[in-house]
Amino acid sequence: MTSPCIHLKSGLEIGYGKPIAKLSESIQLSSGTHFLLARNGRGKTTLLRTIARTLKARAGEFETQGYMQYLPEDLRFDPEITPGMIFRMLISKDKRSAAMELAKRIELDVKKPYGRLSTGNRRKTSLIMAEFSIRPNVGNILLLDEPFSGLDAFARQIFEDMWKQSSDQVLRLVSCHPDYDSMQMPSAVLIERQDVRHISDTDQTWSSLKTMLN
Repeated sequence: MTSPCIHLKSGLEIGYGKPIAKLSESIQLSSGTHFLLARNGRGKTTLLRTIARTLKARAGEFETQGYMQYLPEDLRFDPEITPGMIFRMLISKDKRSAAMELAKRIELDVKKPYGRLSTGNRRKTSLIMAEFSIRPNVGNILLLDEPFSGLDAFARQIFEDMWKQSSDQVLRLVSCHPDYDSMQMPSAVLIERQDVRHISDTDQTWSSLKTMLN
């Protein structure tokens, strides 16, 4: 199996009408979970969209290796269909039973119309869809924009445990706003003062990282 990777090269510049952030040094990410951290409006979503190739880089280059999925924060489905219908349409038959079991475990009503779901339950629907769309025997890249938005602590822990179990096969780049200081973040991509950099330390937590964000 080919390992997934993201290689952001020095000089890569992201933005829309004007540059938001730039890499002064190359960043190489491999399988496992990497957190993308910045204050609001500093380029987290812009970087994810650039890597997903739904937004063109302003300058520079990057490379990816692996089957890629991008889960935007504002993903929406038809309000009349149910999570169960979504899973039947988008998840392969051999994985559908496990997906439905997970939905039951995290208290997602798969028979309720999507338009009537809470923000947290919409997020659960999207995460289940993404996690059970991971391809076997190949490296996978999941770009997740605020996946914890509206999630209760119980569901969040279950997904984090799933991530650990598939950490050799999947590279996850996760944009988020941590809500507790002790959250472990051994690998973090920070956007600060328009500079994108990678910090890794097995002992680092959100408490030690948040002071670096301007």
